[in-house]
Amino acid sequence: MLDKTLTYRPLTENDILAVSELVARVFNEFVASEYSSEGVQEFHRYIQPSALRARAQTNHFSLISLEQDKVVGMIEMRGHNHVSLLFVAPEFQRRGIAKELLHQALQICRANEPRLSTISVNSSAYAVPIYERLGFRRAGERQVRNGIGFLPMLLKLPNQPDG
Repeated sequence: MLDKTLTYRPLTENDILAVSELVARVFNEFVASEYSSEGVQEFHRYIQPSALRARAQTNHFSLISLEQDKVVGMIEMRGHNHVSLLFVAPEFQRRGIAKELLHQALQICRANEPRLSTISVNSSAYAVPIYERLGFRRAGERQVRNGIGFLPMLLKLPNQPDG
């Protein structure tokens, strides 16, 4: 059930600080304890406003969910085929926001890559059940890169009719 009090739109320059703060808050509450101090530092570098801004100008795009003017969720996609970030404020979780962000991001990905067949994500241990509910399946063993532990997962997309 889509929450009608929420709006979804592309990330703008004016949203970057709020998105960085949201991701840091959710990461610190739910994920940071899984990581080494090196991994926590690496993740925080990745979500700095300057890093978000730089990626937005390359092969990444982000969508946000807002309640009035407050950012409550975000997704960042890389190369139209990889979820690099997906975070929802704790008080807004389990309301379908991540599902809707993913759905809207997939529409953009498909528009740019009509033959797209899979979407990948490197999930934290905390987020594995969330991604499984979104249809992702484990696609390998747990890995650690720069102190960040993750489980590779894939979402197989249904074939699009030609048109």
